[in-house]
Amino acid sequence: MSQVVTSLHIIILGFLSGSTTLIGILLANVLKENRSYIAIGLGFSSGVMIIISFLELLTTAFNMAPRLPIIFTFTVGFFFIMITDILLPHMHFIKEKGEKSRLIKQSYLVAFGMLIHDFPEGFAMATSFLVDWRLGLLVAIGIAIHNIPEEFALSIPLVLTGERKLLLKLGLLSTIAEPIGAIFGVLLLRYIASLTPFFMAFAAGVMVFVSVDELVPLAYEYNAMHHYALGLISGITTFLILSTFF
Repeated sequence: MSQVVTSLHIIILGFLSGSTTLIGILLANVLKENRSYIAIGLGFSSGVMIIISFLELLTTAFNMAPRLPIIFTFTVGFFFIMITDILLPHMHFIKEKGEKSRLIKQSYLVAFGMLIHDFPEGFAMATSFLVDWRLGLLVAIGIAIHNIPEEFALSIPLVLTGERKLLLKLGLLSTIAEPIGAIFGVLLLRYIASLTPFFMAFAAGVMVFVSVDELVPLAYEYNAMHHYALGLISGITTFLILSTFF
């Protein structure tokens, strides 16, 4: 019975954490082209996800299994998501033409990135929760906080194209992807719990890649790296303060 309750808690946390993506999308519609806010949001997201990956997921994994296999699994997760990002096709749902062509193309890449990393975020939250409920709650809160500025920044290209219906649909998909990842983690680890530290390391590798490959180049494109750095340290500091209470 307790296992069922724990699984339900994880799934509920996945939905609550994923739902904060909609707040970020709302902010994108309000603030639009403010480069400073966008860059700070990107930096904040990167800071939270990087600190979660190294301070929480990898540290816990190191305490549960030998270091070298964990390091190898972390690296595999990083390159797996990179190769996936390169090889999977980007579907075009609307016709590209005129001055909006570049923004629309960027929107497809951004939407793909949103979906492809929300799933492993839910997976990481589930694996953390099954190791220790305090760790799982901390990771869930960190991901929820990170989702707001990240989705805000990543939604900007779609907002600028005026394709708000497409933005809403992709936002809902992004919201659902996280709890689906959590469900997958619960079901998988129920049968092969001994692999939990390796799944945590794999998820950490995925999140580090997303932070570096998606968010840093976007901040550079907005020519606001100092604001990105400000957001980065703000995200790291916020999560470190948060972690003192769990």
